[in-house]
Amino acid sequence: MYQRSASLPAALTRPPGWARLLSPRYWLTWAGLGVLRLLSLLPFSVKLTVGAALGAALRRLPIRFVRIARRNIELCLPELDAAARSRLLNRHFASLGIALTEMATAWWTPTARLAKISRLEGMEHLREALARGRGAILLSAHFTPLEIGGRILAAATPVNIIYRPTKNEALARVLCRGRSRNGGHAIPRDDIRAMIAALKNNECVWYAPDQSYRKKGAEMVPLFGIPAATNTATSRIARMTGTVVLPFFVERLPGTAGYRAVIRPALTNFPSESPRADAERFHHLIEAQVRAVPDQYLWIHRRFKGLTAADPDYYGRNPPTIARRDHVSAPQPSASSPGA
Repeated sequence: MYQRSASLPAALTRPPGWARLLSPRYWLTWAGLGVLRLLSLLPFSVKLTVGAALGAALRRLPIRFVRIARRNIELCLPELDAAARSRLLNRHFASLGIALTEMATAWWTPTARLAKISRLEGMEHLREALARGRGAILLSAHFTPLEIGGRILAAATPVNIIYRPTKNEALARVLCRGRSRNGGHAIPRDDIRAMIAALKNNECVWYAPDQSYRKKGAEMVPLFGIPAATNTATSRIARMTGTVVLPFFVERLPGTAGYRAVIRPALTNFPSESPRADAERFHHLIEAQVRAVPDQYLWIHRRFKGLTAADPDYYGRNPPTIARRDHVSAPQPSASSPGA
């Protein structure tokens, strides 16, 4: 029988007092959350339209996210010409805007209504993994439907969601509550003890360790042929707990078709003797998903930061020439973004 592990995030065990949360410093946050709450009441097609329009507006602003996304697309997809990269950048920001409205769907839409616009495939792989009694890691990456993916998964099975805490206490409170609904349980990403305890309790953990990581245990691992500071902890956690690791990806379908979340079969021969090789194997899975839905990858993250000052600065004024380790094929055209 499933039992919730005892460890809870500090945001839930010792929540800040409401007097502090209602102070003027958080008024703008509450206003934004109020808008999201109203958006949750709108028809799905309207939310997509609003999100795409918001993303288009963000794309035209002189913000650093636009520059970062443009640079990442140049780094990862050099096969695309300037016009194709520009079109992808536009589609990506439409996807980002939609992701904002998806928070409203993820946090407040009733499960029965969510089921009409989503499907989860591969639950048999997760059940088989949990039957071994050593938990399961659903290994994922940061694509724009990330938030809605967590809700789809939590609606189907109890799951621990590893997340990055925000310093905004009001937003953190709502995030924890939103992610903890309908079988979800939020664990801060630095609380490795809670993650391991959940696995040893034969629970499911959703883990997305694909962003730039420069703490202990980080290694430079190629992504799209470019070395990137990478978290290699997945292998060590899997070895320590004996858990099964299954790839898990979510994609936004064309038009108003909704969402498709897929739990893939467990990785064989994982972990190997090399955490770095395991991380590179995960990167290849990410690359394949990016090629399937290139507009939905989180291009605004500075993924290619190095571990030392000697590593190339790909986001500076004079970025270096790229020496790629592997050839990367061009992505297939995608019509997956409702805002395309």
